[in-house]
Amino acid sequence: MTKAVEPSHAAPEVQNPAENAPSDQGEASARDARREALRAAPTVMVSACLLGEACRYDGRSQRSERVLAALEGKAVIPICPEAAAGMGIPRPPVDLAGGTGVDVWAGRARALTRETREDRTAAFQDGAQQALEAARRFDVTVALLKEKSPSCGSQRVYETGVLRPGEGITTALLRADGRTVVSDEDL
Repeated sequence: MTKAVEPSHAAPEVQNPAENAPSDQGEASARDARREALRAAPTVMVSACLLGEACRYDGRSQRSERVLAALEGKAVIPICPEAAAGMGIPRPPVDLAGGTGVDVWAGRARALTRETREDRTAAFQDGAQQALEAARRFDVTVALLKEKSPSCGSQRVYETGVLRPGEGITTALLRADGRTVVSDEDL
């Protein structure tokens, strides 16, 4: 039986993963470890768009049959940090500016709308906090999230319109709290 964990409002300290970046061989091993963690997890937090919910910035879903197959027999906690923070559906696309999700938490980067450059950093951080509270509440140790998202990307995110290595704002917070984040592209 899974016990409920009371949510904490204190955010974990988010560290820069570049210091411990794996080599190409190390990345294959890390990917295998993430896949194994997913296989072993009884409960998984999942980007709602991958489950078929039309919650992406463009109002569409990214339903993934590979994701659904990987989740068979598991309890699923769907999340969309951006929708949870009240950003609306559809909403203007957002890129990170000045770094990755880790840099956002350190105050070195921002989340800006692509066209008008409106600062949405606080909303993204609020959505990430809500995801972390849900992970703690439901004792989730593994999250399966949508790659390339400014919230959920775990290997690559858009920084000022260019796809770069890095992680999104929610992923950075979940990892800082000791949770494994698996990309939908790892499957």
